[in-house]
Amino acid sequence: METTRLAPHCGVEVSGVELAKIERHDLEAIRDLIYRHGVAVFRDQSFSPEDHIAFARRWGGIDINNYFPLTDEHPEIAVVRKRKDQVTNIGGGWHTDHSYDQVPAMGSILVARELPPSGGDTLWAHMGAAFESLPDTTKEKIEGLTAWHTADHIYAPDGIYAQTDQGSDLRGQELKTGATHPVVVRHPHTGQRLLYVNPGFTINFTGMSREESLPLLQELFAHAMKAEHQCRVEWQPGTVAIWDNRTTWHYAMNDYQGYAREMHRITLSGEPLAA
Repeated sequence: METTRLAPHCGVEVSGVELAKIERHDLEAIRDLIYRHGVAVFRDQSFSPEDHIAFARRWGGIDINNYFPLTDEHPEIAVVRKRKDQVTNIGGGWHTDHSYDQVPAMGSILVARELPPSGGDTLWAHMGAAFESLPDTTKEKIEGLTAWHTADHIYAPDGIYAQTDQGSDLRGQELKTGATHPVVVRHPHTGQRLLYVNPGFTINFTGMSREESLPLLQELFAHAMKAEHQCRVEWQPGTVAIWDNRTTWHYAMNDYQGYAREMHRITLSGEPLAA
């Protein structure tokens, strides 16, 4: 197994591994790479839906997504699709999957199934690097803070996606859901301190209104999305990416109008977060 960094602070490409037939010691090594680098990319994989599910089960638990349509044959797999006649896409903004859950997902395994001729790259940003490079005065401001995360404004029947051409493909949820998490968490395996807010789902700090929270939230968001914290993945047929949602944000580029793009995602169960 060989590794190549995608960027100085985020991402690694792994070669010499066939995920569908991976040995236990290689699986453990890949876990560690993902925990530390945030995302690992594997090229030229032969990875059927059955392989996808079997690999995820070897990793651990699978979280079923409440919002994305699922395949009838493989309910563990969420389909992240943009048809060629659609203008908006899923994930077209910086976010962390499932931060609105009481126990957020560990991460995801994303498989490229249909790609445009060009475009549709995915960006990741490393929240360990983001926290470490914060000014000391900002670290002092956020020490001990918690924040409210929810997806209601995105996925509800009257939410943002319902007002776009993606609305008919999503399962709107009536229930008001969300969770409170520390603004800075420790990674449960590496111990690294991570900035744990994101533009997609973090609404306000505990004890503060949205309006009161926005100046500091926007300061944190702007810092975290700096180019030096990012890596970029150009998808190819046979590409699989596995990432850690605690360690990273991600952003699906929407620069392939007139073409379809379909990805299959399995979300991996996580564990409670702590400061």
